[in-house]
Amino acid sequence: MNKKNIIIFFLVLAGLFGMIWWGRGSQTSNSSGVQSKNKSQLTAVETFYDFGTISMTKGNVTRVFKVTNPTSEDVFVSSLTTSCMCTSAYINEPDGSKKGPFGMSGMGHVPPANEIIKAGETRDIEVVYDPASHGPAGVGSIDRFVYLQDSTGGIVQLEIRAQVTP
Repeated sequence: MNKKNIIIFFLVLAGLFGMIWWGRGSQTSNSSGVQSKNKSQLTAVETFYDFGTISMTKGNVTRVFKVTNPTSEDVFVSSLTTSCMCTSAYINEPDGSKKGPFGMSGMGHVPPANEIIKAGETRDIEVVYDPASHGPAGVGSIDRFVYLQDSTGGIVQLEIRAQVTP
């Protein structure tokens, strides 16, 4: 091997290790990159949904999670973010309108949620996954997260999973 090929090899190797290190760090932090051990005052009966096998060619899949404020105080939701750009989330308002889309923090503008869930109120959080967003390389098992953060830093984590086929 000549000197140029050796340099290219080590640059590619360093890039791969960098991506692994970066990906490992993102698994242990929430959407804003700050680790939170706070439990939100909000609750969700269902926090995980498996779509099973889905096809890229059949378009987006959607799941609605119900989030409840079981307390006697209103809870301010400061942010709603996702773990990947292929996933978006919406807050369904009591009047039937939607607030959003909310997406991955750090990838373009993600508006603050600025939403109050009143004492005793339940809200629908609509999660939309686009199986075609990663192109042909996006086949296989996926696991995506949605983070609903309140003003105390508490987080409700919602998760979707699927097996993506072409």
